[in-house]
Amino acid sequence: MTNKFGIAVMLLGFTVLGFSSCSDDKDIPDPVKEGIQKSTLTLTEVSGEAVHAHGDHFHGLDEGTEGETIVIEFDENGIATKNGHLHLEADAVYKIELKAWDYEGKEVQNSFIADKATADNYKAFLIGGDFKLNPDSETEDGAIFQPREQKYADGSAVNGKYETTGVLSYFTVGHENEGPTKEVTYVLRKLNDGVKAKIERTDWNRTDYSTVFAGENVLQLKFEIHAEHGHAH
Repeated sequence: MTNKFGIAVMLLGFTVLGFSSCSDDKDIPDPVKEGIQKSTLTLTEVSGEAVHAHGDHFHGLDEGTEGETIVIEFDENGIATKNGHLHLEADAVYKIELKAWDYEGKEVQNSFIADKATADNYKAFLIGGDFKLNPDSETEDGAIFQPREQKYADGSAVNGKYETTGVLSYFTVGHENEGPTKEVTYVLRKLNDGVKAKIERTDWNRTDYSTVFAGENVLQLKFEIHAEHGHAH
């Protein structure tokens, strides 16, 4: 009797396991169609003698030394839930790295730059803040936002400024943008075919970006920047 009972329990267990494994067999959602549950932007200060602003981009980033890091956390609506008000050193250069998770808890930021064909439809902008851009500054003390991936997720090379997306970017506020707190939005936009190749480095802060560069926003992450003298905290 005992053996028969044991066998019956084992068979019941296999049946339950079979049903449970079937119920968990779901396709991972497309982050663009299904949405993103949470995101982060990680800012890391990059310094060094070679690191400096030049026009619409930076020089010396590969020779820079990484310093302190701050992570902004955002909910599914792009509202900051942690570190949403930043105090940044005005002339410091910051690496900005996006991470995003879908509703299955899977990291999806690399899906936007999976390969060239995929990345050709995505571009990041940093909207708001009424920044004076560095190319418009006589003293190189304006703002720069430079998308700067060097490889796609498949390992192939990103070739030039028209191919970069902005999952990895570099940013400086610039002394000419010190003063009141600036409300900004990091936007990751899915573009219509052929649009990305027309986007210049100075277009990152355009108020009319959504009409000039046709597509739809995938992410809109809102936070505040206060630029100041002295070291960032």
